[in-house]
Order: sequence, then structure tokens, then C-alpha cells
Amino acid sequence: MRVLGIESSCDETAVAIVSEKRERIVELVLSQLKEHRPFGGVVPEIAARSHLTQLDRMIGQALEQSGIAARDIDAIAATAGPGLIGSVLVGVTMGKAMALALDRPFLAINHLEGHALSARLDPGVEFPFLLLLVSGGHCQLLRVEGVGRYRRLGTTVDDAAGEAFDKGAKLLGLGYPGGPAIEQAARRATEAGLDPKRYGLPRPMLGRPGCDFSFSGLKTALRQRAEELAVGGRLPERERDGLALALQEAIAAVLADRTANALDICSAIGGGLTALVVAGGVAANGRIRQALDRVARAKGLTLVAPPLALCTDNAAMIAWAGIERLQGGPALAQGDGLDFAARPRWPLDPSAPRAAGAGVKA
Repeated sequence: MRVLGIESSCDETAVAIVSEKRERIVELVLSQLKEHRPFGGVVPEIAARSHLTQLDRMIGQALEQSGIAARDIDAIAATAGPGLIGSVLVGVTMGKAMALALDRPFLAINHLEGHALSARLDPGVEFPFLLLLVSGGHCQLLRVEGVGRYRRLGTTVDDAAGEAFDKGAKLLGLGYPGGPAIEQAARRATEAGLDPKRYGLPRPMLGRPGCDFSFSGLKTALRQRAEELAVGGRLPERERDGLALALQEAIAAVLADRTANALDICSAIGGGLTALVVAGGVAANGRIRQALDRVARAKGLTLVAPPLALCTDNAAMIAWAGIERLQGGPALAQGDGLDFAARPRWPLDPSAPRAAGAGVKA
């Protein structure tokens, strides 16, 4: 079984072909960093136009590189939400057109489900596991019990961790994308022997019951501290790097604390977990992985992080989610109708079935 996946939920245009044997036959990702960097963040109109310009060419390139004819693809899986609705519509429309032309199933994949199942593609984790999904737009803790079976234990009440990194980097003048910029600045501060506690940044929700997150107050505190430390309206480089370190430490501590609570809840539920999995773009941060590894070890578990290429937005995880559905029995294996509506919001909760939710028809 070979499935072609399309990912266009934000600012990466991605196409991949994946087999049921967990073989990532071809993976293509086109970044739009250059287009969005002047604006300090993603511009939805620019993102959608770039997908529209590039996607057809990339699909042809993927088929050519793989040596697989379009007629030998078994299904088309496309991210149908959540995401920037203009960008999502481009991928969904292309996926539907290919499915119609080839007479193959069309699979509308939840972007969050793609991340949730990516650890089963590589390195191949068994159910059930706890997933910490951390990216620019999402911050959730999910007990992943099976394909289509997700129990959300916690989510952000305001901003995602990735947004805190991006906005923090912009505020400190470190550029875009914020995650790598903050990590590099934090590394310089560590090498210089700076103490992150000196900057007094809060660690929202730390020590509280439950598994929810909050990062908006942290961003506000960062701005206030930067203004206090500025000299002549400019923030000295040393203080800038120190604040980046303090921001990273605060986010890592909060993620670790909330995850530890979620593991305790899973233990109370029963059934045993096979692993703690972290996925999403923020999962690339080494300090966060270190903090989560300590939490996992303390609970007798192993921290599993998919390869970096599967942490950021990619089409291999979308194609694999399609394969998981096709192999999940009759209830999951049937494709979605060509009238499936793309969705800017699509929670991965049992209370919100796949067919529910407002969307925009392609």
C-alpha cells in the first residue's frame, strides 16, 4: 500500500509517498521562510499563494523521484485542518482532484492526528502513549489510545509554546523563526555563565493541578523585563541572550510540570503507557527534550521524539495517518467524500467527531 500525502496547513508546502511498511519513499518540503521573514511571522495570503504556485510541481517531482506512476498510488491523504484556511484549501482541493482523476480514496487528515501518529511511523511506538504536541499553533497533552481514539488531558488556555518562542524572539530582536533563534541565544547565555533566575520571568501554571498551559503572561513579563533592561532604548546583547535563556527555561519547566501531571492522570486511569512522545516543531528544542526526558525517566518511561523532519510540518506524517486509517478496519478505512469541508479549527477530542465542525468546502 502506498499513499501520497499533502501538507499545506501553514507555511510549508510538503508532499510525500509512504508505504505500509513504514518506508518514507520520497519526502519533499518547501519552506517559505524567506517570504515571511520580513514580516516577522506568517502572512496567510502569501502562504496560500505559495502553496498554489508550488504544489502541482512538487507532486510531479515526488512521483518522478519515486519512480511510481500516479495510477499505482493507492490513496491520497491531505491535511484538511486545522490551519490557515486558505492554505488548507489549496491542499484539500489538490487532493480531491487527484483522488477523482485516479479513482482512489480521498482521506481528509487532521493535522494534529498526523503529529499524534508520527511516532508510529518512526521509530514505531505502540499504543497507548502520552503525546505532548507543541508547535507554533498547538500545545496539547493527549493520551493516544488508538487510531481515532484520543483523550485530551490538557491544552493551552491562550497561546501555544511555539508562539511564545516566536513572539519572544521578535520582541528581543532575534529574528524569525523564533524557536531556533531563542535556542541559539540561550546557548550563548549559558556559555557566558548567565543565570536565568536573575531575570525573574514567571512560570505560568507551574505547580497547579491539571495539565493546561498558559503563555500569554510570560510574553508580557518578557516585554516588561526587556524594557527595564534597555539602555538608551536598546537592549544590550548580553541581556538579550540572558532573557532568551530565561524564556527557554520557563517554557521547558512549564512543559515538564504539566506533562508530569498528565502522566499521573494516565496512571490513575490505568492501562499503562508504552512511552512519552513529544512532537511538533518545538520538539526540536534540545533543552525541552532534556527536561521531558527527566520527567519520563522519573515515571519509568522512555521519551520518544520522532526525527526532526517528522516534528515540523511534513507530508510523511499525513500519508502515514492515511495508512493507519486504511488499516484500521471498515469504520476507519472508508475514504472521505469529495464534499468534505476544510476546517480552520478541528479539535482532536472524542467529543468532536470527525464529521462535526464548521468548515469551508473546496
